[in-house]
Amino acid sequence: MSLAIFDLDNTLIGDDSDYLWGQFLVDQGIVDQAYYEAANAKFYDDYRQGTLDINEFLRFSLKPLADHSFDKLQQWRAQFVETIIKPKLLKPAQQLVDKHRERGDTLLVITATNRFVTEPIVNLYGISQLLATTPEFIDGRYTGNVSGIPCFQQGKVTQLEAWLQNSTETLVDSWFYSDSHNDLPLLQRVTYPVAVNPDEKLASFAENVGWPIISLRGEECPSHHFK
Repeated sequence: MSLAIFDLDNTLIGDDSDYLWGQFLVDQGIVDQAYYEAANAKFYDDYRQGTLDINEFLRFSLKPLADHSFDKLQQWRAQFVETIIKPKLLKPAQQLVDKHRERGDTLLVITATNRFVTEPIVNLYGISQLLATTPEFIDGRYTGNVSGIPCFQQGKVTQLEAWLQNSTETLVDSWFYSDSHNDLPLLQRVTYPVAVNPDEKLASFAENVGWPIISLRGEECPSHHFK
């Protein structure tokens, strides 16, 4: 039995849930369209380029959570998951998760996208363990601040190490699946790093060091990389 870790956006789902949530807020008229759409696109481009200021982005992305009641946010989130996320679920990703489950592996998703957005998505894959950026929640409302360390780049390693200290799991024979060069710090820590539909920077790195490169965008999950 091993620890099988999965990134979420553009790995287990066929898009970026953080970006899609921002667009959903725009489309529902919840945020100012002209400002929010442009800022959302810029932050997403920064992320892909590896130049994202995570603290600046979180101030932007968590503000709508602070501006509305938790009940209203839950209603919007349910609509978002049903209409936007479910069509982005990937059958081969579910097959990959199920293969690890059948092997007796412990399943964990680790994502930079905040827990409010990602928790119900991760549940759709039958995964209960989630490490994510955590919005601060006080007296029944989000504050717009972050609780703890953002789960991004080296922050993913830091969060995972803290989680391991309170777990019987180790990184011996561990797996991590990701699409993004932003995840190189964690990919380099596990036993079996796997690049999934990788961005250009990660694809180049994976090719140079001989990591498996797989796609979860077809009809079936590739299984040749399993040891």
